[in-house]
Amino acid sequence: MFSLRRPLAICALWTLLWAAPTWAGTVVVAKRIDMPGVSLQDVHAQLTPGATPDTVQVSLRVGKADIPGFGWRKVGIVMDGNLHRDTQMRWMFDGTMQLSGAPGGALGNATVSMAVDASANTLAVNASQGAVQVSTAFPLDQPTHAQISLRNLPAGWVQGLLATVWPARVTAGKLDADLALDLRDEGFQSSGDVTFADLKYATPAGNTAGQGLDGHARFELDTTARPVQLTMNGSVHGGELQFGPVLAKLPAHDVVLDLQASPEHGGLAISHLRMDDADALQLDGALTIDARGNLQKLKLEHFQARFPAAYERYGEPWLDNLVAPNLRIAGQVDGHIDYASETLRDFGFHTEALDVADSTGQWQASGLQGDLDWSEQGEKSTTTLAWNQLVLRQFTTGAVQSRWRSRDGLLSLQAPLELATWKGHTRLTRFDWRPTAKTERIDLAASITGADMAAVSQAFGWTPFAGTLDGDISSAHWTGDRYALDGQLSIKAFGGAAQVDHLAVQQPLGNSPALSGDVTLHQIDLAPLADTFNFGAMTGKLDGTIAGLQLVGGSPVAFKASLLAQSGGRISLRAANNLSVVTGGSPASGLQSAMMRLFKTASYKRMGINVALQSGICTLSGLDGEASGYSIVEGSGLPYLHVTGTQNRIEWPLLIRRLKTATQGTVADR
Repeated sequence: MFSLRRPLAICALWTLLWAAPTWAGTVVVAKRIDMPGVSLQDVHAQLTPGATPDTVQVSLRVGKADIPGFGWRKVGIVMDGNLHRDTQMRWMFDGTMQLSGAPGGALGNATVSMAVDASANTLAVNASQGAVQVSTAFPLDQPTHAQISLRNLPAGWVQGLLATVWPARVTAGKLDADLALDLRDEGFQSSGDVTFADLKYATPAGNTAGQGLDGHARFELDTTARPVQLTMNGSVHGGELQFGPVLAKLPAHDVVLDLQASPEHGGLAISHLRMDDADALQLDGALTIDARGNLQKLKLEHFQARFPAAYERYGEPWLDNLVAPNLRIAGQVDGHIDYASETLRDFGFHTEALDVADSTGQWQASGLQGDLDWSEQGEKSTTTLAWNQLVLRQFTTGAVQSRWRSRDGLLSLQAPLELATWKGHTRLTRFDWRPTAKTERIDLAASITGADMAAVSQAFGWTPFAGTLDGDISSAHWTGDRYALDGQLSIKAFGGAAQVDHLAVQQPLGNSPALSGDVTLHQIDLAPLADTFNFGAMTGKLDGTIAGLQLVGGSPVAFKASLLAQSGGRISLRAANNLSVVTGGSPASGLQSAMMRLFKTASYKRMGINVALQSGICTLSGLDGEASGYSIVEGSGLPYLHVTGTQNRIEWPLLIRRLKTATQGTVADR
């Protein structure tokens, strides 16, 4: 038993095996044979006389063959055949070969032929099984160089080549390849052409990164360089490619793909990337992905996206998760972007006409045109961005032109914007955006003048009522998905005013936006208020507070309200009965009911109620408490009217149902 380690040793071994029939009856055993790029273990070769004169029967067994360049790991080899010399004095071998454990299970029962041509200085090896063919040629005086041709091979045969750059795992596909392989002491170099079909591969972590891929490429691979260098120029079509959140659904036509890549910390660093999908996306830049296939760095010196094709092929599901599902995008965008470690560093966009909207119509921008340019460092020139219409849920504005400038990581509005909103005007005086911030990202200031409350009510789906909305927002901060507003909004309606403070909005573009704030009511005229909501006639002036108001999807989920008409007024029987029934009491009856029908309305001295909503349960109280309940309306004069509520706790849906019945022209149901 012995070990062969020099490159020429393997040729010497074959020379011994094939030198002449006089070697018949010889057995050669090697524990290990090593040469650059090849390692054989447990080698056993036996030569016996052939069935015809001047021939030798050869039987070769290799327990474990490692050829990293082919992705071979512990592949077993069994080869049997006949050795003879032809009329051109070439040594010829014809026989069978069985590989066990080869990538894709290829050549498990193949025919093989070899030829040693001293005059041509060539050793040629050909193997085939059905449509699978492997052809290899070596110069006899330079066995570290090989010309290799592969046809219909499982794609796993290039696993070894790929693993030198990125240890992804090829799991399916077929390939044809013509390549040269040069073995060096410090590695190997390879170049050639490869055509693949239905290729599927996974990241080192096991996540599928590509599947159903067809294409062709010219490649150069140098593992002697540090780091290893791979250059590819080719095209790909069909199938899918996954880079972190970006899922590319490739079209049926060719997409040009040129790249230069190296391994980096178990992932893949593509230092140069050029992609050209003619009717969807063109880009030039670089990117880095980690061992799981997640995007770590992306720097596009230039890209051009044509929508909707770019969104359909490359934007889903990334933009669906980042912005909103099922976006509707039309138009073209040119630009550049620099992204690393989950943070933007630089971006710039230009468009002539771009329309963007979500699938529900909650927000949309039409006719976007102009430029936006930002960097986390330094200063950029002022740019202009305009649009024909902008819709953000219930907020709609027409054509506007805005001016922006980036300075030290802050993208700022350079001139106030005048926006027509709800038949009034909104003046946006400050808008600062810091894209790299982890917490506070947007700060703005605005004033609202003369917004029509009927239009506001219609936009939010409320019962319409007359009035105006005015106010100043001195500062609005965006932290995560929450906007907190400093300043006050004032609603003038029903002859009085409502002041809104501490307003905050969470997920304003989501399906169920959450709104919170505190409301102070001052001298609200009950007559138009009661008429608007058809609750029953009342007069008087109402003051009060609604503290800790929280709305989700437009519906209250929490508040603490205290409402009081302390200067008196008049109230109808229907309104009094509704107040009683809504709070768990009974309609007026007997003499009180008869007197009310006679006089139509009654005077009251005070009217008030306290309501607190928490976890779907309302807690009720009134002017004062009694054994039988709490006072809501304290009468004055004749006819004397006293309204009492009897339920201190009531489920919110039941209270809403009673209020709805009350506004439909009848006394509320109990």
